[in-house]
This record gives sequence, C-alpha cells and structure tokens, in this order.
Amino acid sequence: MASADLRDGRIDLLTGQPVSGRVERADAARNRRKVLMAAQALFARRDPRSVTMDEIAREAGVGRATLYRRYPDPAAIATALLDEHERRVQEQLLSGDPPLGPGASPADRLIAFYEALVDILEQHLPLTLSAETGPRRFQTGAYGFWRTHISTLLAEAGLSATEALVDLLLAPLAPDLYEHLRHQRGLTPEQIVDGLRILAHQVLTTHP
Repeated sequence: MASADLRDGRIDLLTGQPVSGRVERADAARNRRKVLMAAQALFARRDPRSVTMDEIAREAGVGRATLYRRYPDPAAIATALLDEHERRVQEQLLSGDPPLGPGASPADRLIAFYEALVDILEQHLPLTLSAETGPRRFQTGAYGFWRTHISTLLAEAGLSATEALVDLLLAPLAPDLYEHLRHQRGLTPEQIVDGLRILAHQVLTTHP
C-alpha cells in the first residue's frame, strides 16, 4: 500500500490519516476529498507532470498551507489516487482466483500479473506518469509489493531470485515506457501484453 513517511509521522496517502489511527477531522476530510477530486480533474486534462501544487490548490479551493500540510508534491497526490487501484491487484495476488491469485503456474501467474498492471496503466496512465516515473517509481510501496511477488514466482519456478532479474521483469511496466509504446509506437494494450507473455514464458519455462 502507498504511504508517505513524513517527518511528523506516517500518513496513508489515500485516506490522509496517520497510521497511528487518529481520527481525521470532518473539515480535513472534506479538504482531502476536494484536493483529490481537483487533482484528478487536472491530471485528466493535461500532462500530469506539468501540474503544480498552486494549480491544484486553486482548483480545489483550498490554501497552499492546507495542501502542503497533507501532500508534499503533486506526485504524492497522484499516488493517493492510484493507490486504490493498485490495492485491488495486491489483494487479488494474495487471495484471488488463479491465475492472478495462488494456484496457477509461475509463468501463468506472471502473465496474469502483467495483464492486471497493463490494465492499470491503460486506464490510469496520467496518474502513473505523475506518481511512478523516474526514481519515484522505486520508492512506492506498490513497487516493493510487486518485487516481492516476482521474487516468489521466480523461487517457485526454481530460479534464483537475483535482484537484477526481479527488477528487469518489472522494467517493462514503467509508465513512461508504456506511454512510448502506446502513443509513439502506436501499439495496442493487447500487443503489449503479447510481448510480455513471451517474456514470461521465456524466463519462467525455458530456463536451464
């Protein structure tokens, strides 16, 4: 799950509440909803990487101090919006039906995982571009969860879960690469999944 380790405590980016369990005030909850709705609208209208905190504050009708008290930058807001979608996939990986959930072969589970993440990228590309591009991608809680899942699949397939191999299998899911494949190369999501399916089979079923 996505949370930010801020200096005054750990904050859940989706709910805006401290992990310590303190109850969020009603006015704070209203402001949080306004910020998330405003940011989502801005991210949908234009390149999210160009959206500023001042623009989000104006769109939401809140002060800059209110905005910065909860979120350090636009990427943190994008992470909060994206977290709900990634959480669903995480739950399915742990206890859902195969092949995404337990019970299928490692190769089939990796393919199902790729399909689920491609679906998130396709539906929420502006959010992923803002929240998970560049170094930020490797700092999210979701990326750590994906790494653990890939490591488990590699171990089940009898492969040494080297650090390099785990990250290399996640590399094709980088939002900026997906944007390039979709909008510069003109590939469809189905074509991208077909390539990932070949990769999964090559790594998990044809290794020495």
